[in-house]
Amino acid sequence: MQPIAQLEGTFTNVDGRYVIVVGRFNHHVVDSLVEGAVDSLVRHGVDEENIDLIHVPGAWEIPLAVKAVLAKVKPHAVIALGAVIRGGTPHFEYVAGECNSAMSRLQLEFNTPVANGVLTVNSIEQAIERAGTKAGNKGTEAAMAAMEMVSLLKALGGDA
Repeated sequence: MQPIAQLEGTFTNVDGRYVIVVGRFNHHVVDSLVEGAVDSLVRHGVDEENIDLIHVPGAWEIPLAVKAVLAKVKPHAVIALGAVIRGGTPHFEYVAGECNSAMSRLQLEFNTPVANGVLTVNSIEQAIERAGTKAGNKGTEAAMAAMEMVSLLKALGGDA
């Protein structure tokens, strides 16, 4: 029996252009996500000149900006950052669900990684925990996922 080949991305072949699309709503949490993402990219060798930040009002607007970036800028990866915090109405489910499903569709449509760092949490405390305290920094994690996918796609002979 032939052994199964294995391939995964690394964090050494991550050169490229990265665009971070940031929802400003809940900026007191999101700013820490951005800092974590940028720091992670730079620490792994991405030149700061190859990192662009695009700000939109909130998570609802992120997919439209991501689509425009993918179509016009053609980056190696997009990192989406935002925070949707549950309130007393069903608004949370609509915003979070549509944002997530749209980003999933876009990465498949454009064959480009879209790393999802949009927090969907029940409380401000949970958001703060995921923005660099107890639960790590989800912006850092999204940047790491983007870099790993860029590396993997390069290894697979893709455009990344």
